[in-house]
This record gives sequence, structure tokens and C-alpha cells, in this order.
Amino acid sequence: MMKNDGEVVRFDNVGLRYGTETEVLSDIDFTLFAGRFYFLTGASGAGKTSLLKLLYLSQRPSRGAIRMFGNDVITLKRDRLPAYRRRLGVVFQDFRLIGHLSAFDNVALPLRLAGLREADLRQPVADMLDWVGLGNRSDARPATLSGGEQQRVAIARAVIARPELLVADEPTGNVDPEMALRLLRLFEALNRLGTTVVVATHDLHLLRRVPDSLIMRLDRGRLADPTGALRYPPRGPIGKPQP
Repeated sequence: MMKNDGEVVRFDNVGLRYGTETEVLSDIDFTLFAGRFYFLTGASGAGKTSLLKLLYLSQRPSRGAIRMFGNDVITLKRDRLPAYRRRLGVVFQDFRLIGHLSAFDNVALPLRLAGLREADLRQPVADMLDWVGLGNRSDARPATLSGGEQQRVAIARAVIARPELLVADEPTGNVDPEMALRLLRLFEALNRLGTTVVVATHDLHLLRRVPDSLIMRLDRGRLADPTGALRYPPRGPIGKPQP
């Protein structure tokens, strides 16, 4: 599929600190383009989750500029943020499912917020739950689901509305290898429909599963190679991303 070269996100000299602590992200510069698939890698504590928080607009940077969908989101008025967030799909590491809602209702939530009629959303939600292997658990509440099942519900909720940008924090960390591959294929299918995908992972074996993906590697809060930070997955044995 031909990729759209339009910018979706641009970071310019972005830094992030919490309170008066040392910066957890420093001098971050990159551009994400429409319809591309990106992996974000780095050791534990490198800053991956902090960078994702900036991407899904739950955190403002301490310095620098961030543009999303063509607009400066740092100076964006707070009452306009919900409209931007509806264009995003997010898979949180801690799932963030709504406890009193069933798996079906958790997945249906983005469609309901978008104003889709109940009659029009039932089949897509059912199909999505089938895809992630939870068609028989649609009435279950999160507390009765295993960690892996909760992860799959969270992923189904993130992708059901076909967001323009999908951000996923360790989305395969609680599932077996077979399901991890199946979920990755779901992200690929969404990507082929035009969604820009960013997957943060420490599992380097995933990198070769998406041949046209690009790799961003964080090292102690900085992009490891700012002038060539976006790399294709290695073709040889799995190891550190190669130039």
C-alpha cells in the first residue's frame, strides 16, 4: 500500500521533567508520518512510557514544540483536547478498563462516544471480540478476566474506531506468543487502512514481524541517534536495532 507522506506528529527539541527532577526526556526530535508503522524500543527506564504520554496528550512537555494533525497541541485550549483525543487509540500498560462495564461495553465505548447508533455498533464490537479470542466473554467484567484477557479487551477498545494514530505501550506483554503475533497482525491490518501505529516494546523479536516498520530507540531519555533515529528492523539475528 502506498504510504501517505503527511505529517501526523512532529516533536522539536522536546524535553520533559517531573517537578524539579532531572529531565526524563531530553532534546527529542522526530516526525511521524501518516500510514507508517513505528516501534519504540529502549531499556526499562529509558523513557518510553513518558514519550507515549506526550503522544497521547496526557502530559505536556517542559520545553520544546509538539505539532499533531497540523496544529500546536502544547498551546491548545483544554476544551479542544477531547476532540484530538478522539482521533487517537491508546493501549495503556495498565489497561484502564472501566470496572463496572462488560468487555462488550468497554470495547463499544469509543463508538458510543463518536455517536454511532446502538444497532450499528453491535456487530463490529462482536466481530472485534471474536478476533481477539474473547467472543465468549463479552458479558464478563474486567475483574473476572485474566491479565491477558484484559489486555486483549484494551487493545480491541483502542482499535475499534479505526483511529488516525494508535499508541500502544507494551501491548503484547501479558499474552502468549501466538496471541502476541495475532494482535500484531491486527495492528498491521489497521495500519494498512491508513492508521499511523506506534508500538512501544522491549520484545525485540517483534521487530522483524513488520518488515516495513521503522524503529525509534531511546537511551536514557534521548533518541539514540537523533540524525538517524528511524531505522528499519534488522534482517540478521535479533539483537539491537542496526543502521
